[in-house]
Amino acid sequence: MKTNPLETKLVTDCINGDRDAQYRLYCRYDKAMYNICLRMMKKREDAEDTLQDAFMDVFRKLGTFRFESTLGAWIKRIVVNNCLNQLKKRKDFIIQLENTPELSTEDNNTRDFEEQHYQVNLIKNAMQSLPHGYRVICSLYLFEGFDHQEIADLLEISVSTSKSQLHRAKIKLRKNLASHG
Repeated sequence: MKTNPLETKLVTDCINGDRDAQYRLYCRYDKAMYNICLRMMKKREDAEDTLQDAFMDVFRKLGTFRFESTLGAWIKRIVVNNCLNQLKKRKDFIIQLENTPELSTEDNNTRDFEEQHYQVNLIKNAMQSLPHGYRVICSLYLFEGFDHQEIADLLEISVSTSKSQLHRAKIKLRKNLASHG
């Protein structure tokens, strides 16, 4: 991967303790990373706490960054891992398949889910209404670009569990969104 000289300088300055550089790095990524935290954690306060912890890890581990990916992708991985660790501590983020009632896949609406255009706030509310496990997998897959193998590795679940929970999350989202017109 070709390194960006400005990014290299920013990382080097941060490692050397330049507070201004650290602030610039934080400001460059805080909004995007906060949105990830909010999608995964659900509550604003939890998202803010997790973001703070994640950036502490970013600055603590910055010396290990090897420019094998973009800085943003590296920070995103730390943020996602912090979110998952917080959710694991609560032990409520994965709904076990055997405890989940079977959902009907019948839908009179034949339009593909991805082609429907809903208002952003309606989608955010629908996402927030999902159980933790569904919301986390849905966020990782749809918004963060992780594939099912990566999700399975991160969450220590099987690939089929990831696929199944994403499928069920989409069904719940469809039903929730359909009920709002």
